This record gives sequence, structure tokens and C-alpha cells, in this order.
Amino acid sequence: MTAEAPPRVLVLAGGLSYERDVSLRSGRRVVDALTAAGLDVEMRDVDVTLLPYLSAERPDVVLPAVHGSPGEDGSLPGVLDVVGVPYVGSTARAARLAWDKAITKSILSDAGIATPPGITLPHSTFSELGAQTLLDHIVARLGLPLVVKPVHGGSGLGVAAVRSADALPAAMVGAFSYAPTVLIERYVPGVDVAVSVLDEGDGPRALPAVEIEPPDGNYDYAARYTAGITTWHCPARLPEKVLDEVAEIAVRVHTALGLRDLSRIDLIVGPDGDIQVLEANTAPGMTETSLLPMAVEAAGRRLGSVLHNLVARASGRGAESSG
Repeated sequence: MTAEAPPRVLVLAGGLSYERDVSLRSGRRVVDALTAAGLDVEMRDVDVTLLPYLSAERPDVVLPAVHGSPGEDGSLPGVLDVVGVPYVGSTARAARLAWDKAITKSILSDAGIATPPGITLPHSTFSELGAQTLLDHIVARLGLPLVVKPVHGGSGLGVAAVRSADALPAAMVGAFSYAPTVLIERYVPGVDVAVSVLDEGDGPRALPAVEIEPPDGNYDYAARYTAGITTWHCPARLPEKVLDEVAEIAVRVHTALGLRDLSRIDLIVGPDGDIQVLEANTAPGMTETSLLPMAVEAAGRRLGSVLHNLVARASGRGAESSG
């Protein structure tokens, strides 16, 4: 009897978003982890050669490690649905919902999950109603400090903490450079934590929470991906009861948004223990400074083993119907 051949896995990384470099680093680490786990793995960019390759080679499973658009906005899962290739990660519909931070806030609010108070502004509204007058009203309503962020995207790109009204217009311009719509939220002081959620076939479960301690309180692109700048603690230095609560909330977010296989939920724990959700990520980073691999290690597991299980699960369920 011959041993069954391992599934042929195609890792997708790169693309043309602002997060291309991070995606390539994630992809290379995923390839290394799956290869060490004994799988047949290849990595390709998301470009004009992809569809002909998928048609000709028909990998058993695709594992996307593409950050930003099209990896997290639902486009890539939708294409894989049309081609008929099974993949690891959330469906196109769920990815579209999580990609839009404003829609995510609405869904979580309906589910009784707290998020910081805020307002969403398309660039057209910002311009047509009078930018400065509108910003004055926002400051009066939400107070200071504020956090300004593009409604799409990740890696801290275009995100700014605003501590004075004079700094708000520049923060808006910076955020609009990454997306046509901006989310302005009340700044919530506290401990930043990230909880990764995995579903390897027995329901979504939270990994140990990672506490994020950037040197100046600004967890921007450099602080996320430059080794030695930020300090991470896993598990987070929080009371056991709070750790249980953030884990429960992260699983609730994963479920409310209809996410699948893996996600990373970013939360803030206030000084009084109040927990609020900042955002959900359907394509968590896999670099040497990314948070999901840290949580996997803290749980006493190997990244290759976890990814192997997700690949096996995707292979078993087959291709999706586009939606």
C-alpha cells in the first residue's frame, strides 16, 4: 500500500496593495511552515499569470496570505469560488463585511458587542458639507482625543491619534490617502490586545491573547513590522477573568461576522476593565513579528501543524459557491 500523497498547496502572496511587502513576508513564512509539516507547497504572486496557472495546475488547496485588497476585501475568495478551487479562510461575503470597519461596527453593535463611539465620513461628504465646520461638530460630539483611520485596510496605515482639534484636518487627509471613506472614533485608553481565533473543525477557539506595548503608544506600520521596536506579551498581562472575557468576545466577533478558519480580533481593555472591539482581520499576518504566530507558540503548538489542519479542513469541504 502506498501512502497517500500530501495535498498540493498554493500560497498566494504579494498583490498591489500598500501591504505588499508584509504579504510577501507572510507568504514566505507560511511556505516554510507548511513545507516543514510535510506538504507540497508553492508560492505565487497575485497577478495576470494566476488564473492560467490555476486552470492548468489545479492545486488541491489555496492558502491566501494577501493583505489589503484583494486579499481581505472578498475579491480573491470570490475569484477562487468562480475557478472552483478550495481555499483556507473566510468566504467572500464574510471577508467583505469584515473589510469595511463601519459595517463591522454595525454588525457588532447589533450583536451587543461594544466598539468605540464614532462616525464614518466619505470624502465627498467631508468636502460638500464644509470640512472645518463638520470637524468642529465631531470634536464637540466625540471629544478629544480621537482616532482617525481609513475604513479599509490594515497594518496601521493611515491611522492617527488626534489629541488636538488643530491636528484633525491633517489626520483626515492622511487617512483619505488610503481609502475614500474614513472612520473617526473616540480614543479609548487602555491595554491593546489581539486575540487570534482558530477553527480547525471543532468550532472557533481563542488562542492566548497578545498584549501590545509599542514604545510611544503608537502601534504604526514600523512598530508592527520592525523587530525590536515593540514589546509583545503573550499571554497578555491581564487578570485571568479579563483574559477569559477577551477570548469570549473574540469568538463572538468571529461568529457574528461569519468568519471561517482563522481571524485576529483587536480589542482594547480600559482601566476599569471595559472591553471594546477595534476591528477584525480575516488575513492575519504571518511574519516574524505577527501576532497569530506568537499566540500559536504561546499555546504550545507549531505554526506548521495549525496551518496543516486548516489546509486539510479546506480540502475536505471542497470548493465554494460564489457569494
